[in-house]
Amino acid sequence: MSAVSQAPRRLLQDCCSVLDHQTPGGLCGCCWALRPRYKRLVDNIFPEDPEDGLVKANMEKLTFFALSAPEKLDRIAAYLSERLTRELNRHRYGYVCIAMEAMEQLLLACHCQSINLLVESFLSTLRLLLEADKPHLHILATNSFVKFANIEEDTPSYHRSYDFFVSRFSEMCHSEHEDLDVQNRIRVSGIRGLQGVVRKTVDDELQVNIWEPRHMEQIVPALLVNLQQHTHADSESPAEQTEVCFRELLGRAAYGHINNAIRPVLMHLDSHRLWEGRSFAVQCFQIIMYSIQSQHSHLVIQQLLGHLDANSRSPASVRAGIVEVLSEAAVIEATGSVGPTVLEVFNTLLRQLRQSVDYQLTGYYDNAGKRRTTSREEKTLQDAVIKTIGSFANTLPIYQRSEVMLFIMGKIPVPGIYPALGSPNAGYHSHLNLLTALPSSFLEPLLSFTLMEDPEIRLLVLSILTSLIDRCHNAARLAAVRSRLNRHNTQQHFLEDRCSRQDNLFIRKHAQRLYRHVYLTCKEESSGRGHYQALITLLAVLSVELANEEVVVDLIRLVLALQELALSSQECLSVFNRCGVHAVCAAFINLLSQLGPPPPLHQHVTQVRRWSVCVCVCVCVCDEGVYMHKIRCS
Repeated sequence: MSAVSQAPRRLLQDCCSVLDHQTPGGLCGCCWALRPRYKRLVDNIFPEDPEDGLVKANMEKLTFFALSAPEKLDRIAAYLSERLTRELNRHRYGYVCIAMEAMEQLLLACHCQSINLLVESFLSTLRLLLEADKPHLHILATNSFVKFANIEEDTPSYHRSYDFFVSRFSEMCHSEHEDLDVQNRIRVSGIRGLQGVVRKTVDDELQVNIWEPRHMEQIVPALLVNLQQHTHADSESPAEQTEVCFRELLGRAAYGHINNAIRPVLMHLDSHRLWEGRSFAVQCFQIIMYSIQSQHSHLVIQQLLGHLDANSRSPASVRAGIVEVLSEAAVIEATGSVGPTVLEVFNTLLRQLRQSVDYQLTGYYDNAGKRRTTSREEKTLQDAVIKTIGSFANTLPIYQRSEVMLFIMGKIPVPGIYPALGSPNAGYHSHLNLLTALPSSFLEPLLSFTLMEDPEIRLLVLSILTSLIDRCHNAARLAAVRSRLNRHNTQQHFLEDRCSRQDNLFIRKHAQRLYRHVYLTCKEESSGRGHYQALITLLAVLSVELANEEVVVDLIRLVLALQELALSSQECLSVFNRCGVHAVCAAFINLLSQLGPPPPLHQHVTQVRRWSVCVCVCVCVCDEGVYMHKIRCS
């Protein structure tokens, strides 16, 4: 009896099983009515001819049914996935596209609370399409995933994984399809897919951590390859899409994620030897510095500094490329880019500078003496390091610049490096009062360097001192001033600021010490033409920046003392040095007379220059020596 009662049930199950694998057109009416309603609604959205597209009226019925009975969404999605799989196996790609369109519409129409019932079947379907060997199916799956990624979900999903999509989309970014147009379309789809993964996971703590190294090591190289090999031809080019995705990825990076995002960039540049070209490396880090949050910029700088130390045994071109990227990064983010370890930044750069000098002297950049380097390559690196030091110095507040300058001069006592270190002193221009820019703790050691035996160091210190005092950039306007009297009375145009109370305090406190070192510098026998020109510039800048009667009187007294020094027979000065001191006095008095007060000085200089007939001794200081000429001035 039990066997007889079970027979109708087994017959019904067999009929349903057969119906699930048949198309609606091949069934009789009585069997069709036995199918569940959701399956009938799903089957009705497929037309007889796939070119006709989705049956919109029936799709609206299916959507209404899904919204009315959300508990059946998982069965609807599972059956749609089953239909799509069957059509895919039969290579009926038109029906595959229709099934994907239906799933997309259901995703967009369903409420956020019930979307999880659809997602698992939807993602499994996308995996199936991405595993196929048809490029158009890859693009179809990617477009569907991007639409899904833009949907905001309110309910968490604890068991959803995107590892497969990260791997597959990254692989698509490396596509080498023989058709260039198809290759670009696949790569753009892969980039957009990665962008969708980032959007879907980056703000959800319950999702997979996209910032883990295993994911970043796939995503970042895939983006950089397209950024490197393609140009920005149009908005749909791989390079354009890559830059948009890369900026969005970095813009969403929190404090703890910066290192994981930057490390693959450094590895990619190393493995493809892109530091030597420099332009692409600079482009990458320009994107990085402009995209990340400003308070995280110093983390990028620290990563670059650590990478520079790690490549200390690399060729000079590689080290120079890293240093140039550092310089550009510092310029882009002027505030906060150095971070809390200010001296560590300069310490690393100075260590590289000293190391480069050692390599230049030995001719090898490794301890084994097998890898040769040239003096020209190391000099290029040294110039890049010096430029970078100046770039970082510009990011510092005024009170730290003097400390850093003193740190630099105390850290590198190698005379051969000092002339090059003069170039970054442009980064130390002070826009505040001199009392703040030149505290005693910095000025006294700086002046002590003016008495060193090495003439290059003395010249450097004079240049630095002039740069620190010259807040209005008047030194450039003194280019016409030379170590001789001008034959024509040309009025010099200078920018003058009113001498502040702090500046007056500075000159009263340090004037005598400053004048004394100028006087002693003139007595150095190893001084050359550059030293005397630097002294003229320094005195001129002092007279302009600190213009008051007391300063002018002191400067005139200093000039008179220098004249006595040049005329004294007790001083062991060469003819060249005596003529150089005379030239400093004559040029500065001529300049001082054109600046205004005191009037008697101006009248005296004008009277001397306007004598109808006079015999003047013109001192011409040049590189070859000193020449005395008798000329007739009219």
